[in-house]
Amino acid sequence: MVKTLAIIPARYASTRFPGKPLVEIAGKSMIQHVWERAMQTPSIDEVLVATDDQRILDAVEKFGAEGVLTSTEHKTGTDRIIEALSGRSCDWVLNIQGDEPLVLPADLERLIQKAVKTRDTKGATLIYKITDEAELHDPNVVKVTLNQSSQALYFSRSLIPFPRSPQSSNFNAWRHLGVYLFKRDFLLRFERWSQSPLEQTEQLEQLRILENGETLLCVEAENDGVGVDVPQDVALAEKLMKKQRL
Repeated sequence: MVKTLAIIPARYASTRFPGKPLVEIAGKSMIQHVWERAMQTPSIDEVLVATDDQRILDAVEKFGAEGVLTSTEHKTGTDRIIEALSGRSCDWVLNIQGDEPLVLPADLERLIQKAVKTRDTKGATLIYKITDEAELHDPNVVKVTLNQSSQALYFSRSLIPFPRSPQSSNFNAWRHLGVYLFKRDFLLRFERWSQSPLEQTEQLEQLRILENGETLLCVEAENDGVGVDVPQDVALAEKLMKKQRL
């Protein structure tokens, strides 16, 4: 039987939004919203919060979740997840960023099912079609281009592809959502790779995978899981959450 472990990395000292995982959205902390959505996903067998701060750990345990305290030295959420994974057995590891309170259980389930059933898949992630032109030029919105097999070609904070003329502007622009699914052994290989040049330039850890010649399957989500990157995003998250009514 295939076992999927979901780990939610939650860092307190965010540069743009310190204490972000504990910010209240619609009466609950953001990290609790993410945890609850993971718990509602049928194919997830276990959910764990990995944090670098005792305040987050205390909050997590208070609402009934399992948490683990990790190093404060990790440079990426994936590195934090790998530490939390130590001593735990599973086939797949689902990385749900702690600032994705709007991700739907149905989209998490879709990602898991698609990855498990697609041959030779080692890693997969969620994407959503961009419909708001302002997002195309927002560096907080990570864009991704795909090949014909729905595998990522490149991720960027810039507009990709760039429409050279009005005639070439008829294309689908995709937004990357902060959810990843990896085979356990592939994740442990990721740990051995050094941070790559493009990863350091864009500050996007998923580029480490592409720069090492591996692929990342992209699965379209039905819901625009708007991430909370800065304090101004909280009001929008609350508004959208009321529409979801989970």
